[in-house]
Amino acid sequence: MNNYEKLLEQAYKQVKSVSGTGERFETPKAVGKVQGKNTIITNFQQIAQTLRRPPEQLAKFLQRELATPGNITSAGLVLKARLPSQRVNDKIASYTKLLVLCPVCQKPDTEIKTEKNVKKKHCLACGASSPIKVNI
Repeated sequence: MNNYEKLLEQAYKQVKSVSGTGERFETPKAVGKVQGKNTIITNFQQIAQTLRRPPEQLAKFLQRELATPGNITSAGLVLKARLPSQRVNDKIASYTKLLVLCPVCQKPDTEIKTEKNVKKKHCLACGASSPIKVNI
């Protein structure tokens, strides 16, 4: 039994922990302000952290989907256009559905891996793996 317990302990150390609370996952809402012709999403870092994705990847997706240039600053994500908050929130929800939520179990516990030059979304909760159809 002692050997079994050691092997079990080693296995638990190698497996990533899932931070699922059993609650329904909600896509974070963007909080922003318009300054002149720019839209600043002030809670951008918090959104990226909640989705567990690199801020650069989320910014690139939003810039492409909203068809506007932008950059990440200490104030948040600055987009070079006047955008209504509903439109930004719709794009964040789209990003979440495409690149964060598992298509099988709908949990946000996923990570993006590259296998044979194909980017795949791998679920840590159910083990499902699915190709990503969006170029990121």
